[in-house]
Amino acid sequence: MRPRTDNGVSQTYNDGLVAVYMVTDAARPGYQPVERLTKKAVLRYEERQLGLQRAYLAKQNQVDVERVLRTPRLRGVSTQDVAVTEDGRQYRIDLVQSVADVWPPSMDLTLARLEQDCGASDSDTPGRGMPG
Repeated sequence: MRPRTDNGVSQTYNDGLVAVYMVTDAARPGYQPVERLTKKAVLRYEERQLGLQRAYLAKQNQVDVERVLRTPRLRGVSTQDVAVTEDGRQYRIDLVQSVADVWPPSMDLTLARLEQDCGASDSDTPGRGMPG
């Protein structure tokens, strides 16, 4: 990480851990798809307030946004991924936004609750048998 060179806001991530997973198809060719989660990273996060504008935009698009988490910036996190918090809840990453003027470089993950959980075991969930 490069040294801090400006007077930006220092960012803390003291609210918990979130694991980011890539969704892959574990079925044999020709069979019905079977979703499997492959871990990309475990990140510390700070819970952010879900603003009115973000909530209304989500409702217009018929998305039920539940949480916004600020994490250290990581390339490769996308809206195709799934986030699992330390309580075992799974969320679809609905939006990934880079945050300006904070240190260290950060991103906001807008999370929507999954209707049906993908297969993540308790040992893969942050805070449940997995080193953080």
